[in-house]
Amino acid sequence: MRLLIGPDVGLAALYAAPRTPWLRANMIATLDGAASGESGKSGSINNAPDKRVFDTLRGLADAIIVGAGTARTEGYGPVDTPIVLVSRRSGVPDKLRGAPPGSVLMATTASADGLAEARRLLGDDHVLVLGDDEVDLALLKETLAGRGLVDLLSEGGPSLLGAMLQQGVVDEVTATVVPRIVGGDHPRIVTGPPLDVPLSLQSLLEEDGTLLARWFVGR
Repeated sequence: MRLLIGPDVGLAALYAAPRTPWLRANMIATLDGAASGESGKSGSINNAPDKRVFDTLRGLADAIIVGAGTARTEGYGPVDTPIVLVSRRSGVPDKLRGAPPGSVLMATTASADGLAEARRLLGDDHVLVLGDDEVDLALLKETLAGRGLVDLLSEGGPSLLGAMLQQGVVDEVTATVVPRIVGGDHPRIVTGPPLDVPLSLQSLLEEDGTLLARWFVGR
């Protein structure tokens, strides 16, 4: 089935969560599996079809979950949707340090070196200590749902997605494949220990060679 992205395609309805809480991971890669281009950022390989789906997913989300390192590398700044940073060190990226109160949360560990600073920058209520040395991602999902944040969008990076899949908290992987080959030693969309996660394809869009797939986990 070939579906073209355009004004006749209701992306918001197509990508709506079937239930809540729901956590989807949105990632992009080239045909040869690179999750970034020569700049080291995913933005260097995205294109217009991917951007339309990206914007749709952000519009649907109650919160955006992202690794603090990815937020720093990609230059995340404040947006209308709350950003939840995941970090074992509690380091708040520079562009998010002056964000309005409550627009940035930190999921971190009790042993994090930057815990006190994160609390000072973000406020005690917005720093979630969810483990001693590793962030308990299942508890993060549960905690966010308890705050009314039930439609969750993770934007990576690869290490965070690997951890989320290992801990069994991902309901959906939304994956864009762009029609490019870049070679090199770029990371894939998942890094970390070996995994074997079954997926089922829910929808597949195509525009100008760009493939945008929606995969459900474990179904």
